[in-house]
Amino acid sequence: MSRGGGPGTEPGATVGVEEEFHLVDPDTLVLTPGPTVVAAALAGDAGEHVHPEIVSTQLETSTGVCATLAELRAQLTATRAEAAAAAARDGLALLAASTHPFGTWREQRLTAAPRYRDMAQRWGALAHRQDICGCHVHVGVPDVGTAVAVMDRARAYLPVLLAMTGSSPFHDGADTGYESWRTIWWSHWPNAGPPEPMGSDQRFREVVDGLVRSGVVQDGRHLYWDVRPSARWPTLEFRLADVCTDLDAAVLHAALARSLVRVLAGRAERGEPFDGPRPELLRAARWRAARDGLGGELFDPVRGEPVRATDAVGALVAELADDLRAHDEEDDVAALLDRLWERGTSAARQRATWSRTGDRRAVAAEVVRDGVPGAG
Repeated sequence: MSRGGGPGTEPGATVGVEEEFHLVDPDTLVLTPGPTVVAAALAGDAGEHVHPEIVSTQLETSTGVCATLAELRAQLTATRAEAAAAAARDGLALLAASTHPFGTWREQRLTAAPRYRDMAQRWGALAHRQDICGCHVHVGVPDVGTAVAVMDRARAYLPVLLAMTGSSPFHDGADTGYESWRTIWWSHWPNAGPPEPMGSDQRFREVVDGLVRSGVVQDGRHLYWDVRPSARWPTLEFRLADVCTDLDAAVLHAALARSLVRVLAGRAERGEPFDGPRPELLRAARWRAARDGLGGELFDPVRGEPVRATDAVGALVAELADDLRAHDEEDDVAALLDRLWERGTSAARQRATWSRTGDRRAVAAEVVRDGVPGAG
């Protein structure tokens, strides 16, 4: 994505989104490599906002820097359409979910580029079996110190944000019992998960330097934490979400992440204390959100007790209400949230389709249709 944030920029003034998609045959819905479009993406010729991914059955898109939710919606609509048009070069379609309803990593091949060969050499089977897609939200910040201060404070809110985005109930042809199996699979990586509190930008840099010396990462771009200061842009990057099949859900997730940055940056600037959850309880809350999504109870890692998902989401939105109102986003977020409650997460809808039809291809077809309306 283009550069946003930087010195003098108010925290949360800008937002941008990166999305990853599976490539499928539009008739059989199976995972299918796209040699033409991947080669074009590697050369920068697949479209301004279309990029390759580590395997040749995936593409990535990135919006530019957006100032309003309306602008973000327009750019997400355009980037999805741009990626769908690029995929059509190989006669393929986009599947906008974090896992394929019946595909397997055995059907994919590593993208032929030095960067991805280096990643495979470093991480072995983790890289070769990378058959999940994610959604990453970049929120502009003025400096790394602000990013770290907000990151430390944002940790307790990550499970609720995750629960609203589940789109990966199936993996390797099986029902996993989770709404976000991507989260569980991603936990295999030694450089993933919720970060520990840093306390300062100096400490953050020391941690990154230590991880580089350990060999687990090449540089800060390979920090796959659920939230991190971006190594490329002056942004705080939220990396915890599944790919949102519905564009509405993607806009909602980005809106809440940006509002959270604005609110927490203000608290950090005022030096307000905060309750940081124990890492064991935060991991438990992350697991509960990945398993149940919005369908039951979540776990509050600060209070250490279960809470209804509706109450957890309501508490988050209430905490952000003044900020959303001040930025004229309250009505938009309320409408998007109503739609999420009405439709449910992508994972819940996928399971409902599977239960109704007994046909995983019907599940895949619905995800393709909902992810890029009109593209096929």
